Amino acid sequence: MPVKNNANIGFEKQIWDAACVLWGHIPAAEYRKVIIGLIFLRYISSAFEKRYAELVSDGDGFENDRDAYEEKNIFFVPEKARWDIIATAAHTPEIGIVIDTAMREIEAENKSLKNVLPQNYASPDLDKRVLGDVVDLFTNMDMDGTEESKDLLGRTYEYCIAQFAAYEGKKGGEFYTPASIVKTIVEILKPFSNCRIYDPCCGSGGMFVQSVRFINEHTGNRYGISVYGQESNADTWKMAKMNMAIRGIEVDFGSHQADTFFNDLHKTLKSDFIMANPPFNLSNWGQEKLKDDVRWKYGVPPAGNANYAWIQHMIHHLGPNGKIGLVLANGALSSQTSGEGEIRKNIIQADLVEGIVALPTQLFYSVTIPVTLWFITKNKKRKGETLFIDARKMGYMVDRKHRDFTEGIQEDGSLGDIDLLAKAFEDFQNGELEEKKGFSAIATIEDIIEEIVGDINDEYDDEHDIPKLDKKYLNEKRLKYLKYHRDYVFDSSKEYNYLVIK
Repeated sequence: MPVKNNANIGFEKQIWDAACVLWGHIPAAEYRKVIIGLIFLRYISSAFEKRYAELVSDGDGFENDRDAYEEKNIFFVPEKARWDIIATAAHTPEIGIVIDTAMREIEAENKSLKNVLPQNYASPDLDKRVLGDVVDLFTNMDMDGTEESKDLLGRTYEYCIAQFAAYEGKKGGEFYTPASIVKTIVEILKPFSNCRIYDPCCGSGGMFVQSVRFINEHTGNRYGISVYGQESNADTWKMAKMNMAIRGIEVDFGSHQADTFFNDLHKTLKSDFIMANPPFNLSNWGQEKLKDDVRWKYGVPPAGNANYAWIQHMIHHLGPNGKIGLVLANGALSSQTSGEGEIRKNIIQADLVEGIVALPTQLFYSVTIPVTLWFITKNKKRKGETLFIDARKMGYMVDRKHRDFTEGIQEDGSLGDIDLLAKAFEDFQNGELEEKKGFSAIATIEDIIEEIVGDINDEYDDEHDIPKLDKKYLNEKRLKYLKYHRDYVFDSSKEYNYLVIK
């Protein structure tokens, strides 16, 4: 049993189990708003109360001065919205109205939260007796305003979001990326202080939370980043805003939700790090109206799949030394549809692809198709080379449906899965990686392009029914490649082109 993993939970599960009594016949999406809103309200009230007590103790009369809270990155909570008011009303018929009023009061006092907070607590669909019991649960939490209590609420928030994702199936994947995947991306990219981090499809903001955590652990400065995000779904955008508020992370998510392709809210942004889990194989994304867009430097993405639109959008927003970590369906590695192979070839020839990681199944709650992590870098340390890692056998089953990665030092002294993947990338970048059969291999641009060109020729020949383009020569070149790389060759099948390490 691993010492540390992403499924070791305690209090957050108690909150979830107790709060589940509210579920009843409420749709999951509405129930999510109720619980997430209460977690948010409980935390900002706790942080406010602690700061209020400090200011009263100082005796300078600033306890009602909003600037005294903003300078500490704490939301000002008006009197009608403070938790003691809510707790007192917990077992009255008016509890729903009291909570809705609190949410409106907070929005009025904090402009960044305008139209963000849920206000559905007075709904007749909510059993007010049960709602009062849940309020009691949050009232009894040991909230002392410390970083530890902030992390507790944050973990509870994330845990509940993950559970909602599991219950909501495919739709849940739209707002939540599993912690194992997020942590792997962050540990490999290693964001640093005073950097710009961007996610063009940010969901609930998990990439930013982990980035802040990483920076704080390595520098002690949790506020040392500038965060930029965009989200097209209104409810998810609100969820991300609340998540950042709980964490005390200043963000620029724009003033509203917006489609990243049609309304890029950060047109001039050049980021140090981009981390994203874009929608897999998104069709009907509007290509016909964006064919001449400046972002398509490596080729116009096909109308039926936005994978290479997302990739190129991110590359467009990279700074001169910027790095990208993103999740894509495996099909992006091999598809030749409508010029995707040519786009992929152009990106590889530009020496942007630093590494590809094949992930195991069942890491996602709602997606069963094979997925990979892509790491794209503007100024690679290892010029002309790409690292391939087969991580499909890593991790362990948390339950019958869900797999997780380990992290940290394990009981046998070995590195956890996430740390092992991060070390492989670090060793590769430093020229110290020893290729390991069945796990890691290094390929040159020439090797990869040769395979891609062969596949493009095959596709072209099949579609046009014309003589093969020097097939004998191509086959001879492939045989030489296969012989040279017989221990580390990547399967050239449609599903796992340049992916599976033998």
